Amino acid sequence: MPEIGIKELKTHASAIVREVRDEKARYVVTYRGRPASLLVPLEDPAAKRADSVTGDAESAWEELERLGEEIGRGWQAEESSTDLLSRMRR
Repeated sequence: MPEIGIKELKTHASAIVREVRDEKARYVVTYRGRPASLLVPLEDPAAKRADSVTGDAESAWEELERLGEEIGRGWQAEESSTDLLSRMRR
């Protein structure tokens, strides 16, 4: 994956974004010579079917519930996570 400095990205932003969009190019954006972010194309939302998006959301929710149960089994604090978060927000 080619690297592009932030200054070069700023100077040629339109051309680079067009290349990412049209040619599915990917770039590692660097800041002071170090990787800072990725510039990658997004999927075409029109190409996705509505039911696949719903399925993804449902599976993500199921995974969150599973993780919550797993964390709950190992919870060692005397107060619940809900009580702890409420106290922290005050």
